[in-house]
Amino acid sequence: MKRDIEQTVTGARAVDGAGVSLVRVLGHGTTESFDPFLMLDAFDSTDPKDYVAGFPWHPHRGIETVTYLVSGHIEHGDSLGNSGDIRDGGCQWMTAGGGILHQEMPKASPRMLGLQLWLNLLRKDKMTPPKYNDIRTEDVPEVREDGLTVRVISGSYGGKQGFMTGEHVRMTMLDVRLDAGKAFRMQTPADETLFTYLMSGSGFFGASAQELQEKRAVLFARGDEVSFTAGDGGLRLVLFMGAPLHEPIAWGGPIVMNTREELRQAFDELDRGTFIK
Repeated sequence: MKRDIEQTVTGARAVDGAGVSLVRVLGHGTTESFDPFLMLDAFDSTDPKDYVAGFPWHPHRGIETVTYLVSGHIEHGDSLGNSGDIRDGGCQWMTAGGGILHQEMPKASPRMLGLQLWLNLLRKDKMTPPKYNDIRTEDVPEVREDGLTVRVISGSYGGKQGFMTGEHVRMTMLDVRLDAGKAFRMQTPADETLFTYLMSGSGFFGASAQELQEKRAVLFARGDEVSFTAGDGGLRLVLFMGAPLHEPIAWGGPIVMNTREELRQAFDELDRGTFIK
């Protein structure tokens, strides 16, 4: 059964960090329908004033963050002593697990285009040790067909295995580029949550071939195949897919646990200086 459109989300303009302008596409109001995906922030700017203030030191617990840049430059560092850069076509997959402090500081670029996804963790994995996976542009395999290019960041497509599989939630993440009028089709596990974020262009989606424009998320209903076709100007989107967790969510700022008591404990540990294990 082909997947039809279940929901479209455009999100809302927001300011986060020390003054970064972005679009919060997914958030508190979408956690149930998009499970296991908690939050999606998208950014697209040619004005460094929109983002150079960055995201200074802040904590995370109970989630994984996946930051993907189509273009731009972000320097990062954390409480484990890791530091590095995310550049054009690169990705950082950070398992916050039981607790980490980090910072992400974008640098002035001709265009800052990308997104950050928050991926929930199962109750049993919430306190797993933190870990970084830095994915360079050259680490990402590409599948090229007629009018179609797919970068396989995690999961698999077209016989290519992505750099990541996900140690906790096994997420598929594909950067899909289609020339005008070209189609994409993929078999999918029927019970997994699947959505796309349209970064540029337009396309035709669902059984009714509804035309949708860029800068929105499209959640698909359950089914064993997903397909869409690019509009006249072509289409670029990122496809995300993963099995829902079906667990309670207690979300407070940068920390996502299962109960309010676990949240209270996390913020108490931050106050007492015992957050990092």
